[in-house]
Amino acid sequence: MSARRKRTAMTKLTSLTELTSKKSIRSMMSVRSIASIIAVAAAVAASIWWLGRDKNASLSPPPGMVWIPGGEFTMGTSGSVPERHEQPAHRVRVSGFFMDETEVTNEQFAQFVEATGHVTVAEKAPDWEELKKQLPPGTPKPADELMVAGSMVFIGPDRPVPLNDVSGWWHWVPGTCWKHPEGPDSKLDGREQCPAVHLAWDDAVAFAQWAGKRLPTEAEWEFAARGGVEGKRYVWGDEPASDSDGARANIWQGDFPNNNLKADGYAGAAPVKSFSANPFGLYEMPGNVWEWCSDWYRADAYAGRSGLTVDPQGPDSPWDPAEPLSPKRSIRGGSFLCHVTYCESYRPAARRGTSHDTGMSHLGFRCVKDLP
Repeated sequence: MSARRKRTAMTKLTSLTELTSKKSIRSMMSVRSIASIIAVAAAVAASIWWLGRDKNASLSPPPGMVWIPGGEFTMGTSGSVPERHEQPAHRVRVSGFFMDETEVTNEQFAQFVEATGHVTVAEKAPDWEELKKQLPPGTPKPADELMVAGSMVFIGPDRPVPLNDVSGWWHWVPGTCWKHPEGPDSKLDGREQCPAVHLAWDDAVAFAQWAGKRLPTEAEWEFAARGGVEGKRYVWGDEPASDSDGARANIWQGDFPNNNLKADGYAGAAPVKSFSANPFGLYEMPGNVWEWCSDWYRADAYAGRSGLTVDPQGPDSPWDPAEPLSPKRSIRGGSFLCHVTYCESYRPAARRGTSHDTGMSHLGFRCVKDLP
């Protein structure tokens, strides 16, 4: 709100207040009329406060963040997508917030580790007593050589494999962590501006708290990804990505998982700001790496929502019918491994759940911050 408009509004508010205080006028007006004037005055006051608040937010975001204005949108999908966990589509309103322009980079995460001494989940040996709680009763303990620090790494096969068996391309590699993304012999040299990966949910939360931020809710993430554009299947519109077009996002082109044409120029995660920002100024919301959200993941999270839902914080507990014992958190955005024949999760409505203690080579995060 300009200074001139603000002064005009204040003058109007003062005049309305004085008007209701004049005995000669009150005697000529009904109680209902006076109440109407007071209501208008309150609305003007609220507008002055809110517009001034929003203006300050939009003009002075923290470094590396942009202001995401609050608003309403249709969350989820009711279209032809078969994923029941994205349905039904429903109206949601979110309040304004700041969001990181990019995914948290290796350089930024290294600063956090240097300042705090944080040791990530992938750098610790798994605790069998905790791990077996997520497995069916009677599951045998893995061999000792597997119960060591490490993480899940994508290793593309050299031939087509069944798409219903992820063991064809995901492998537990000891010694893998955010500092060694492909195994103990790999380095971060030249990847300082790439997203930090192999981070569990707890690692992302620890970074966010250190930075004075938090993880976004699913609703905030989807609203931000859409960039204020309603009713589109993808963040860029309704046209599907083709294998020859690598300009839209860092996703898979070719035959998944054995033949990556790399039309976008990248076989793995791309440095942040490699692709165009959305209307809010956010980079790589679709593709590149999945991003942790604050919500517990439930496959039926949308089932009980009706009417307008305001600032949903997610369910109180996790549930995935495919892995009912695994406590999962929601992830959003898809990754460089997504392809329409297997995973079209670069759609803004797409959602998945991942065990909170799991890191992978295509999973990172970005943070949000509330207005003070």
